[in-house]
Amino acid sequence: MFYHTKKLQYFRPPEKPDPIYAKKIQELIGGTFGEMTVMMQYLFQGWNCRGPAKYRDMLLDIGTEEIGHVEMLATMIAHLLNHAPIKLQEQGAQDPVVGAVMGGTNPQDVIVDVMAAAMNPQHAIVSGLGATAADSVGFPWNGRFIVASGNLMADFRSNLHAESQGRLQAVRMYEMSNDAGVKDTLSFMIARDTMHQNQWIAALEELKADGLEDTPVPSSFPLELEKREFAYQFWNHSEGTESAEGRWAKGPSPDGKGEFQYVENPRPLGPEPLPPLADPRLHGTPIDRQAQGSADPLVDRTTTIG
Repeated sequence: MFYHTKKLQYFRPPEKPDPIYAKKIQELIGGTFGEMTVMMQYLFQGWNCRGPAKYRDMLLDIGTEEIGHVEMLATMIAHLLNHAPIKLQEQGAQDPVVGAVMGGTNPQDVIVDVMAAAMNPQHAIVSGLGATAADSVGFPWNGRFIVASGNLMADFRSNLHAESQGRLQAVRMYEMSNDAGVKDTLSFMIARDTMHQNQWIAALEELKADGLEDTPVPSSFPLELEKREFAYQFWNHSEGTESAEGRWAKGPSPDGKGEFQYVENPRPLGPEPLPPLADPRLHGTPIDRQAQGSADPLVDRTTTIG
């Protein structure tokens, strides 16, 4: 059961409307690393969690917090779209074009620039000057953005990645605004992303300390079933050997189970591929005419493929 408290976690309204910035804010809602993604990611990880109760409770805590972040950003977009100057926008698009013609430049280039900087038309046409479940270029939020595998260490690493990218984007948005209200609200969200990055690092350490998971993930897979001779080799697959200077190319591996080895000139270990003959009923192009006529006489051509 979920309850909604009407007060926002934190909010300071913008000083003035800005429909173009509202379009950019959509990325923090419905983008790949937006608040909708982490909200659904953490909630599904929590709902699917079969580990200790502390992990499930923590996941549902942060997932529910992220619902509030979506509400904060949706509220910010509503303020930024308030009294959106749709007619002024049209008038503003006329002056640069006229100036381009008078100046002898290509007006088409100016038109493209003006359209690229304009407000999201769906904010007026679809949502009635409200936020949408989409990113800054109008691509709808997609459930495929989320990761909820059932392996907590794999999931927590994905969460750390999501919070790192999310904070990066929020910081970039902060730098793109001169509005004190916008910057103040974003500063709160940036601070929460700082907490969440540290939270996932702590959770990863706790999983290891609890003996529940370790590197490599999944640690429950028997190591003797992998080809261990290749497990800690760094293969130099591009020109130059600068990569040999990195921590990943020498010394003990972080999992404590191997020693890194730098392979400067890796060689193929398999043969040249020779695809098998295709089923003649698929009418693909054979390697030669002889192969084309070498249909298996035992194949019943009246049989449905698949």
